[in-house]
Amino acid sequence: MRRYLLLLLLVIAPLKAEIYDISQLDLASHKGKVVYLDFWASWCKPCRVSFPWMNGLLNKYPADKFTVITINLDAEASEMQRFLDKIPARFDIYHDASGGIAEKFQLEGMPTSYLIDSNGKVVRKHIGFYTSKTDEYEHEIEELL
Repeated sequence: MRRYLLLLLLVIAPLKAEIYDISQLDLASHKGKVVYLDFWASWCKPCRVSFPWMNGLLNKYPADKFTVITINLDAEASEMQRFLDKIPARFDIYHDASGGIAEKFQLEGMPTSYLIDSNGKVVRKHIGFYTSKTDEYEHEIEELL
């Protein structure tokens, strides 16, 4: 009985995001998976809407073939944490306080997301987040799986 209770708790308990320093990001370690890479910040209003959607993607697609990774660009980790206290994440978050990786990706807006195929190649870029386009975003993911 105890085993079933533990299993039930694991199923219904929301997973919590792990937060890492940007120096720990190794996209190559995800080769073999489709990656939805999202850049965000606490002040980004569309990010408040995209987080629940990205959480849902983790339920929709198999973990051995798909993952969501996000990069937070807040200068202060406390701002990021305040956002996450209100809008929880189930995916890994890398904190890039200096914005160095954002410069490498030449971000044009917030949020900006990249869809990376299982070979590690960026195949799509989305500037902003639009709920009216989530079916399109998911279709792009499904084409790569």
